[in-house]
Amino acid sequence: MMWINLYSLMFYVSGAITLLAAFMLITRHNAVHALLYLIVSSLSTAIIFYLLGAAFAAAMEVIVYAGAVMILFVFVVMMLNQGQRSAAHEAAWLPAKGWIMPGILTAILLILMVSSLVVEVVPMEVHEVTVKQVGTALFGPYMLVVELASFLLLSGLIGAFHIARKMPQTHNPEQSQ
Repeated sequence: MMWINLYSLMFYVSGAITLLAAFMLITRHNAVHALLYLIVSSLSTAIIFYLLGAAFAAAMEVIVYAGAVMILFVFVVMMLNQGQRSAAHEAAWLPAKGWIMPGILTAILLILMVSSLVVEVVPMEVHEVTVKQVGTALFGPYMLVVELASFLLLSGLIGAFHIARKMPQTHNPEQSQ
């Protein structure tokens, strides 16, 4: 009988939670519930990163994705407050034939994953990346990309604000006559 150690148990439980949360994410009609499942998926992915020895990637997953971006999305969705109208509109956007290509891609990924379990894999050389190296890369040669990403997020927030704001009702004297 094969005993599973605590490390393996945590890895497989986190993987199962990630998959379950991702499945729940794509099957929810309520956008706030879907975003909450996305946060759960990000947190369990961070646990997997940590267990694989990528502590910095785990911290960034929690801080950036589960912390900042997802909370921002939750507030934007709550600010828009579309309700049942958006659920019906979203259902019209996602016909059954729209699941064919994602289903094919998922099957390919599943085949690759199962085949990688069967085939003996030669371990790769591990190269540790420090926080200083990541910061030097982000604010060195990739500084323009980081700034463009920040402007993209800001423009999305401004766009969501303009979509959600209520237009003031102005009094038109011609309509009252």
